[in-house]
Amino acid sequence: MKYLLQRLAFYLVTAWAAITINFLIPRMMPGDPVQALLARFQGRLDTGAVDSLKALFGLDEQQSLWQQYTDYWSHLLDGDLGLSFTFFPTPVSEVIAQSLPWTLALVGITTLISFLLGTGIGVFTGWRRGSWMDSLLPVTTFISAIPYFWLGLIAIALFAVKWPLFPAAGGYDSSLVPAFDWPFVSSALYHGALPGLTIVLSAVAGWILGMRNMMVTVSSEDYVMVAQAKGLSERRVMFGYAARNAILPNISGFALSLGFIVGGTLLVEMVFSYPGIGYQLFQAVGAKDYPLMQGVFLIITLSVLAANLLADVLYMVLDPRTRREA
Repeated sequence: MKYLLQRLAFYLVTAWAAITINFLIPRMMPGDPVQALLARFQGRLDTGAVDSLKALFGLDEQQSLWQQYTDYWSHLLDGDLGLSFTFFPTPVSEVIAQSLPWTLALVGITTLISFLLGTGIGVFTGWRRGSWMDSLLPVTTFISAIPYFWLGLIAIALFAVKWPLFPAAGGYDSSLVPAFDWPFVSSALYHGALPGLTIVLSAVAGWILGMRNMMVTVSSEDYVMVAQAKGLSERRVMFGYAARNAILPNISGFALSLGFIVGGTLLVEMVFSYPGIGYQLFQAVGAKDYPLMQGVFLIITLSVLAANLLADVLYMVLDPRTRREA
């Protein structure tokens, strides 16, 4: 319990520092987002409302930086992330709420599939090193070296242009109304198949290589040899002794991957114009939408910290040495 409280206190301090930096960075960037907003609406907004807009977006020059900071925390604790410049006057929380489920569905499912598939293959490849399964390693190494957005472009060229089996962009058929019915769900699955396959192919190779190398290292440990000398079954030794310890680095990497699920796979969402939170972040950067950028960065930061805390808990459960050191 003491170990968990220490880690929790550490992550709370880290979250405070990250939120503070999230507050300061947009205010240090060059340019005036309010003037950019007025220019984008081309006279449809009254230029005399500049001061009101700055106060609305938390950029009131008549307030000190400390007052803006306290107001920022006050709004944050109330769940108010501000108004989006890009989708003005839609609140940032609504924009994120609309795009976050798409990212969680696509990147979450593909990350889980990649982890389970890659870890499983890595366990058997490492345990039976020197077998025909080692011939997969050059292929996985080659695939892991290819950027996933480049795989996406190749997938579009082959399976959306040359052989039009899948759509090249979008998250669902534009003629459908988003709803939890079979036509919409099937359309979403159909549109997400190609970007999902791209993410799985680019991610599974890393899990295979990492797990295989750890299995080779752990297989020569004394406790594995003792378990084999006791006459335990090969399956029990492989999973109960070797894989249980070899999987610890993969658990840490998987927890971090869970944190970055919220951020989405930015370049893949850009390539496929997928309506996830990563694509919204790309639009926010192009439009200098500081409130939306702050909201997305905040969600990503909190999710990564929560994933790290989850990794610490899993380490403590799986590795008795962590409990003794605590």
